[in-house]
Amino acid sequence: MNWFEALILGIVQGITEFLPISSSGHLQIGAALFGADATENMSFAIAVHAATVLSTIVVFWKIIKKIFTGLFKLKWNAETEYTAKLVISMIPVAVAGIFFKDKIEAIFSSGLLIVGICLFITAILLTFSYYFKPHAKNSISFIDAFIIGAAQAIAVLPGLSRSGSTIATGLLLGNKKEDVAQFSFLMVLIPIIGEALLDLFKGEFTGSASISNIALIVGFLSAFVSGLFACTLMLNIVRRGKLVWFAVYCAVAGTVAVIFS
Repeated sequence: MNWFEALILGIVQGITEFLPISSSGHLQIGAALFGADATENMSFAIAVHAATVLSTIVVFWKIIKKIFTGLFKLKWNAETEYTAKLVISMIPVAVAGIFFKDKIEAIFSSGLLIVGICLFITAILLTFSYYFKPHAKNSISFIDAFIIGAAQAIAVLPGLSRSGSTIATGLLLGNKKEDVAQFSFLMVLIPIIGEALLDLFKGEFTGSASISNIALIVGFLSAFVSGLFACTLMLNIVRRGKLVWFAVYCAVAGTVAVIFS
């Protein structure tokens, strides 16, 4: 992978990590078009995911700071309750990572057909959440947090959007758009950081003949900058309730993936 391919794939990762169109699916499509090995090169994958985590922290810095301030008061309050819900949401993805990681990685190497099918599923989910209007809730409950977490665990499949699945699930449960978007983006921080650290300790973040340090840096920076843009954009889109347009896009992208599979 050269620096230009890393630039493009980094931008793809940064944008699609937050928009409900599946970052993993688009990385596979992009890698297939370039003939690159983005999904199997662990160094590149960790770099671009770390970049999107950093962009999330920047966008939500005031909220994250408020949460930590509340936690350090060492008493049950709104911040500790919110943190507890975030922890509960991580249980399903932790179970999936511990017990099904090998099977999930095998699916990632199964080609673009699976990506196309999962993009169609994402389109259906986004469409249903747009037209289905449940009774609105005041806040995300502990049960809602677990269900949204289960949606995130299922969305590890390439082509099934993580943000699309979690936000749509939260909306279908009757939660407010702003609450769901914020919860969706914050709940992914620890799992991504944890997975990156685990791979780092296992020695998987190592140099490769297929990618240079310059390409890694370019990929990181492009993913970070595009992630800042996409995260802010997505928050505005969710507030306006325009997710249905991404359903159309996912359907088209799914068709392209199936055709080229």
